[in-house]
Amino acid sequence: MTSKVITVGLDASEEALAAALWAAGEARLRNATLHLMHAWILLAPEPEGAPPRDDDQNYWARWIVDRASERVLDRYPDLSVSEELVPEEPAAALLRAAWESDLLVLGSRGMAPVASYFLGDIGLRVVTRVQAPLVLVRPDDGGRPARGEGGVALGLSLHGPCDGLVSFACETATRWGAALRVVHGRSLPAPAYTRGGVDPAKSAAVAEDARTELTAFLRPWRERFPDLPMTTAVTAEGPARAVLRTAADAGLLVLGRRRRRPALSPPVGHVLQAAMHHAACPVAVVPHD
Repeated sequence: MTSKVITVGLDASEEALAAALWAAGEARLRNATLHLMHAWILLAPEPEGAPPRDDDQNYWARWIVDRASERVLDRYPDLSVSEELVPEEPAAALLRAAWESDLLVLGSRGMAPVASYFLGDIGLRVVTRVQAPLVLVRPDDGGRPARGEGGVALGLSLHGPCDGLVSFACETATRWGAALRVVHGRSLPAPAYTRGGVDPAKSAAVAEDARTELTAFLRPWRERFPDLPMTTAVTAEGPARAVLRTAADAGLLVLGRRRRRPALSPPVGHVLQAAMHHAACPVAVVPHD
């Protein structure tokens, strides 16, 4: 029996099914158990061995989990899969499950109504408090690269230590047999702007300084993962724009979330906020100090 667990939070949406299938592929690569979970505070206790009643209060909840399980096992018949119905408020259940999991995976609707895991109170509470890596998955419209084909993109700010973030990206790319693309965008200072627009010399100097810092930062990681193809993309522009533009064709975008944020600051940074709304590929959110 493997002790590795990847948990998927399910609802009745197509996004949740996409998340389950993405997580199943990851569980196969990690030799992990896929844990399919649906939480609803009005669920009735599940008696063991008792047949469902005609007025079964859990009918739709059980249907949600069973549907995902059938889709997963149809594609990955040998995968270890467990199912759970949790009579608990969804955000609390997801946060608790994350403590017991190596990875938490949820479906993402992007700029959709607030009845999703991401927009609104539930999603904000999960993204800002989860302690395990979290992956947000959109439905596959057929235009997204298959796992590994687009490589892994890592957005780095270079503001403070982030070993857990870089390690997650390197290990994922290695596991996928894919390349790692490290993206860094640096906003231009006020003197770089003139009446005629951006001063090209100042812009180039900012980019060169950032490139030098990034090269030095990545040196020990290149030594630690010598067989991992690693490229960099450094631009003198806003970090959110740089990450979204450069990672547009990636198979996975990896971003960090600092556990300790300054007082009165937004619950998530603007790069992560932009990625949750606009990135076409799955987004991994890695909490780190």
